Amino acid sequence: MTDEKPPIDRELVAEFVLKSHGDLGIVKQLVEREPEIVNAAWDWGAGDWETGLGAAAHVGRRDIAEYLLAHGARKDVFAAAMLGEVDVVRAMLDAQPELREARGPHGISLRAHAEAGGEQARNVLDLLQAAPVS
Repeated sequence: MTDEKPPIDRELVAEFVLKSHGDLGIVKQLVEREPEIVNAAWDWGAGDWETGLGAAAHVGRRDIAEYLLAHGARKDVFAAAMLGEVDVVRAMLDAQPELREARGPHGISLRAHAEAGGEQARNVLDLLQAAPVS
């Protein structure tokens, strides 16, 4: 790479991930200040990596998740589950059946992410409760 960019300030990343659990206003301010932060990850220790989208997904903050996705965050199976995107989750499980048992940030299960999505993610919960296709 010839155009190396400096890393995003660690404290800024920590604040971003922390606030992505519940403060859309601060998240917006941080993304406006540092747009590349949408995919930054924080290591809480022992490899427990979390992005802003990961934070929003496991606490059911659809508003924050949708904002981050609209600003370039990379969607994963956990966010798709919380958002109720059953076709995305099904496709990922078809490609990698072991994702059914995958754990996201803080060791939180895929099922718990879908539960955090509430009624809008009921279809994903139904998919996860169904017997795996072999």
